[in-house]
Amino acid sequence: MGLKVQNVSKTFGEKIAVDNISFEIDKPGVFGLLGTNGAGKSTTIRMILGILRKDSGNIAWNGKEVERKYVNFGYLPEERGIYPKIKICDQLMYLAKLKGMKKKEAEESMNFWLKRLEVEEYKKMPAEKLSKGNQQKIQFITSVIHNPELLVIDEPFSGLDPINTNLLKNAILELVKKGTYIIMSSHQMASIEEFCTDILILNRGKTILKGNLQEIKEGYKANKLELITKVNVENEIKELGLKIDKKLDNRYDILIDDEEDSQRLLNLLISKNIFVEKLEVKKPSLNDIFIEKVGDK
Repeated sequence: MGLKVQNVSKTFGEKIAVDNISFEIDKPGVFGLLGTNGAGKSTTIRMILGILRKDSGNIAWNGKEVERKYVNFGYLPEERGIYPKIKICDQLMYLAKLKGMKKKEAEESMNFWLKRLEVEEYKKMPAEKLSKGNQQKIQFITSVIHNPELLVIDEPFSGLDPINTNLLKNAILELVKKGTYIIMSSHQMASIEEFCTDILILNRGKTILKGNLQEIKEGYKANKLELITKVNVENEIKELGLKIDKKLDNRYDILIDDEEDSQRLLNLLISKNIFVEKLEVKKPSLNDIFIEKVGDK
């Protein structure tokens, strides 16, 4: 049955941090929770995890009201919090036991994840000896070592190089295949687009947009062309009255009013014997939609 958040609100004094939000995650996968700084994301996450009490509404997991002591959730907060002076193996075992794991079970899970994320050589080192990226991977292990049913990850790829980012991405996909429900909060819109089927965008505690990401994007018409050529074609683009949004060498992002502009441009370039490496019509990205929805608020 998954997670169901219904009409949930939270205030701090006179400030409304979360204002009557609702959403549901009814199958394993990655759900995107988005918003500007101070939008209410962290407060929402903490209420779901049972860290904060909601003022009103209902939060249920598999049909039962969420209470922290009864749920098997994992949490990777944006603010990292491993112990710098303690050996990696000791703190992972300590945290696993806090989650109710037996020693043998905890050791097996710890060794699996250390190997899976390629940090097993640091097992007996204090955390302060590890690079920022490897500390980040250890922090991720603390959130999954107990095999949580629901995992909340806040800016999971912060501080990771491309290789380790890919390593963590594959680990997240494996968790989904095993049936894990995941809430991802991130300012990296490309990562949200890559992972998330459904999203919720908050602004000042209110829901600005929610639903299936693909359906949301299909509701927008194409507004850009991506063009790559061998030569400079700025004059040809301007000849048609089109505006260049971005340019790098002979790569162009061009603003369009409708898809017919792409055919007009292609015909013009062909008539001048200009070779086109790529011409692609594009709809707004999630980043574009996010800025449209909250950028002027």
